[in-house]
Amino acid sequence: MSSILNGRPDLNKKVYEVAEVAGCLWQKGWAERNGGNITINVTDYVDDNIRQLPAISEIKAIGLNLPAIRNNYFYCKGTGKRMRDLAKDPMANGSIIRVLDDGAHYVVIADNPVQPTSELPSHLLVHNWFIESGSTYSATLHTHPIDLIAMSHHASFLQKDVLTNILWSMIPETKAFCPKGLGIVPYCLPGSNELAQATLKELNDYDVVLWEKHGVFAVDTDIINAFDQIDVLSKSAQIYIASKNMGYTPEGMSMEQMHEMTIAFNLPK
Repeated sequence: MSSILNGRPDLNKKVYEVAEVAGCLWQKGWAERNGGNITINVTDYVDDNIRQLPAISEIKAIGLNLPAIRNNYFYCKGTGKRMRDLAKDPMANGSIIRVLDDGAHYVVIADNPVQPTSELPSHLLVHNWFIESGSTYSATLHTHPIDLIAMSHHASFLQKDVLTNILWSMIPETKAFCPKGLGIVPYCLPGSNELAQATLKELNDYDVVLWEKHGVFAVDTDIINAFDQIDVLSKSAQIYIASKNMGYTPEGMSMEQMHEMTIAFNLPK
């Protein structure tokens, strides 16, 4: 079977970046069974031949009316699919969908009739917001970092920006590569509209959001950058936890030292 990726190097590159990240998530232990989701907007890599491809699935309702993503195309991890399998064969464990002209329905167009993640509505809600707000972001990633989830089980870390400042202070690179820090969403039912709306609210101020007792949601210009932001936060969490396991609370960088970083690297204040 011919793949939609054949002869389209830019589209192929974007899909295989997802495969690369999926492999990293599995290797880190952040993607048990079919845990986690990835969705990227690939509309910029779609040509006229792709636009003319027929649907290979029934028309499905998104469950939301999202006018900004009408006639947009997305690569999505498949529902029930494992990240470790997606890493090996992204077009057998994910699919490319077309949002229809009404902004409320979609069809699968390639390569196989793999239904997208069950959390597709919340992912597409965020993509709709990207376009409405004029953002250049095109990637959304949800995964289950062990250390960050563990920290979300303690109320003292869940106050606004408490965890951000702890994690920034563990190693200079964290503030440099995750300059907006970490938003917090109190526990919500996974896949619920409540969770989606709460996440969207946090994304006004943050690129990475911690879902209490559940996982992390990150957005960026591409899937590699979204993964990198979670990765640096996770490294800081590991340093903090390792220090506590050694019997002391780490001192961390001072506020003055972090301010110096902000100035030196021209980071958001």
